[in-house]
Amino acid sequence: MTAKPLPDVTALNQIYWEGTKKGELRIRECDDCKARFRFAHAWCPNCGNVEPGWTRANGRATVTHFTVVHRAPYAAFEDVVPYVLALVELEEGVRMMCNIVECDPKSVRVGLPVSVTFEQRGDIALPQFRPR
Repeated sequence: MTAKPLPDVTALNQIYWEGTKKGELRIRECDDCKARFRFAHAWCPNCGNVEPGWTRANGRATVTHFTVVHRAPYAAFEDVVPYVLALVELEEGVRMMCNIVECDPKSVRVGLPVSVTFEQRGDIALPQFRPR
C-alpha cells in the first residue's frame, strides 16, 4: 500500500509540528494586537508584527463547511473512502482544514461540535477532528 502524503516541515511551521507530536494544537498569537491565526503566516495579518508568538489552542472546534470524498485522490486513500474533508473553526477563532474522523460521514453537519485528535503518519502527528 502507498503511504499517505506528509506535510513539509519548514522553519515557518516547525513549532506547529513539534506541538502536534506532543498532542498540542498550536496557533499563532500576535504579541502586539492579540490576533490569532494559522501557523502558515510569518507575520501578523492584522497589524503586521513580524515576530508573532505561539499559543496552544484548546482543541475544540465547530464544523463550518464540509464535503464527503467518495473518490480517493491517491491510492493511499482508497481504503478510507468515503471520508469527510472539513473546514472547522477553533474556539479561538482560527479556521483550519482537516478530516472529521471516528464517525459515519452521514452524521457530519455544519455546526457539529468536534475536538482534535492526532493521526500518526511517520514522524508527523496530523491534527484531525472527531465529534464531541
